[in-house]
Amino acid sequence: MTETAPVRVIGGGLAGAEAAYQLARRGIGVELWEMRPVTGTEAHKTDRLAELVCSNSFRDDSMGTAVGVLKQEMRAMDSLIMRVADQVRVPAGSALAVDRERFSEVVTEEVEGLAEVNIRRQEVEAVPEGGVTIIATGPLTSSALSESIARTVGSRHLYFYDALSPIITAESIDMNVVYRAARYGKGGDDYINCPLDEAEYDRLIDEILAAETMPLRSFEKCIYFEGCMPVEELARRGRKTLSFGPMKPVGLEDPRTGQRPHAVLQLRQDDTAGRLFSMVGFQTKMTYGEQRRVFRMIPGLEHAEFVRLGSLHRNTYIDSPKALTAALTVQGGNSLDSTAYPTQPSPQMSISQGIDEESPHAQE
Repeated sequence: MTETAPVRVIGGGLAGAEAAYQLARRGIGVELWEMRPVTGTEAHKTDRLAELVCSNSFRDDSMGTAVGVLKQEMRAMDSLIMRVADQVRVPAGSALAVDRERFSEVVTEEVEGLAEVNIRRQEVEAVPEGGVTIIATGPLTSSALSESIARTVGSRHLYFYDALSPIITAESIDMNVVYRAARYGKGGDDYINCPLDEAEYDRLIDEILAAETMPLRSFEKCIYFEGCMPVEELARRGRKTLSFGPMKPVGLEDPRTGQRPHAVLQLRQDDTAGRLFSMVGFQTKMTYGEQRRVFRMIPGLEHAEFVRLGSLHRNTYIDSPKALTAALTVQGGNSLDSTAYPTQPSPQMSISQGIDEESPHAQE
């Protein structure tokens, strides 16, 4: 590469941090633009790079799956994200899950320590002209830049609604009721499992269906991401949907009885110390009060202490097959905006949240 100007990387998430690292290790200067904390989002809680706002799982890590092979290929190419994920991983059966706090802390430390990278804490409001720019803002792209990208690629951005699942404290779980196991024994006793008999499951479904939910924007059609459906929407598809989805008991026999429960809610470790657990597949748009009431009906969670409650978020994306080339560059290669970098911090204009897929079958 003969460019003397630094490569501009917009967005300090997983892709932006990885891009900055890969360029820097090849001796290429980088300007990494991250709008937090000057401009925040409704999903992020810190100003750290690569903050995980949804699931702490990177899905299956075995070589028998496509996502597992991809991870191994990334490791072979000295991926920063994979190296840190392996360093701070937590028990999760055959899935690769991480301590979300330590993950973002270590990624931030690594990128900040690169002499070739200059981190700029300011929102970029328009696609820059000239030079080499990598746009890695993802579905959390601010309103101004999102509109600029839409003009650049010549079409409006698309959207879907994504959801977060609650996180509870380990000490509030009744360990006399739950049991530890991973599906089919993969990974040992990595998950905490809350067993439900048929009557308990039916009662839970009734309450989920009757629970009050947060209203959406009245002018938008609610389009959900199939890999991260709110638990209420899954229940509306049929009373058995959850028992064949995120609450599927197959491969999760209770070691105390040797019997398979009618349904199981799995809890996945969310931090290295094992003090926090997330509710696998229980993304929700219920109001906070309803979440506390309904989820405490689950055996073992009667006194659950929630450190994060679930919520629904709007994500934006572009029609990549039409807008981008096979090399992920913009069709035509020219920006339609005349504005480059802002000179003053801009007001918050967040339109979307959430970037991490919460798969109900993450450990399979």
